[in-house]
Amino acid sequence: MKHIINLYESINSTARNNSDCPPVVLPEEIFFTISIVGVLENLMVLLTVIKNKNLQSPMYFFICSLAISDMLGSLYKILENILIMFRNMGYLKPQGSFETTADDVVDSLFILSLLGSICSLSVIAADRYITIFHALRYHRIVTPRRALVVLMVIWTCCMGSSITIVTFSHHVPTVIAFTALFPLMLAFILCLYLHMFLLARSHARRTSTLPRANMRGAVTLTVLLGVFIFCWAPFVLHVLLMTFCPADPYCACYMSLFQVNGVLIMCNAVIDPFIYAFRSPELRDAFKKMTFCNRYQ
Repeated sequence: MKHIINLYESINSTARNNSDCPPVVLPEEIFFTISIVGVLENLMVLLTVIKNKNLQSPMYFFICSLAISDMLGSLYKILENILIMFRNMGYLKPQGSFETTADDVVDSLFILSLLGSICSLSVIAADRYITIFHALRYHRIVTPRRALVVLMVIWTCCMGSSITIVTFSHHVPTVIAFTALFPLMLAFILCLYLHMFLLARSHARRTSTLPRANMRGAVTLTVLLGVFIFCWAPFVLHVLLMTFCPADPYCACYMSLFQVNGVLIMCNAVIDPFIYAFRSPELRDAFKKMTFCNRYQ
């Protein structure tokens, strides 16, 4: 994201001449506070699953994967603020080799957060699909070992992709590939969802019953997906506009909201744990038990 910020700043002076929309500047304390909250919340989700054997199932492994993605998104902003603070204090040479390398690492975390979120939501959607329509064979198809292997492959691919994207971030084809991945993966999830709900509706008409817990999980994923799109889509649109129409006054007016889009991304990491806790009684009870036990020990 540092590459995007630098490009945005270089374009901003030209775009400002063609637009009457001043850039919206938010205090860094807002970003830092939201990021700290996001890290702590998602870390609590991870610890709750790790310390409760009843929650150590494929479904919660996939939720932990999404929590890690959210935590990386928050951690990115914390590290970026630390680097800026060190540079302002004179401990880092501006545009020096160490700062450039550190910026690349931090940017990789940001891209990794986005890719990890998309892939985690996709695998959760596939898990819900199997849960609903192959319920009798679910535990033979989706075993904890297979779930962990799938997650290892996903995160390995995401790490390789994030490094590649940051390395070639100044090339237009890289930007196109990066922004195209967002709608393509969401289209896959939405198609799977549409098929899932149509079959669920047909199944419910024939049998008059459908496992309530399975549909509850599908609804939870729908809420997670909706929040993800709401929080990340403005940033992806910003990248597209900055690449293809940076001097257009209408594009420049939208790009003046860059920091607002950044806050939305940070908020995604804060909102998701509340969705887990609100929609999952098991996770909510385990979280309460762990919190109160630690308090009275």
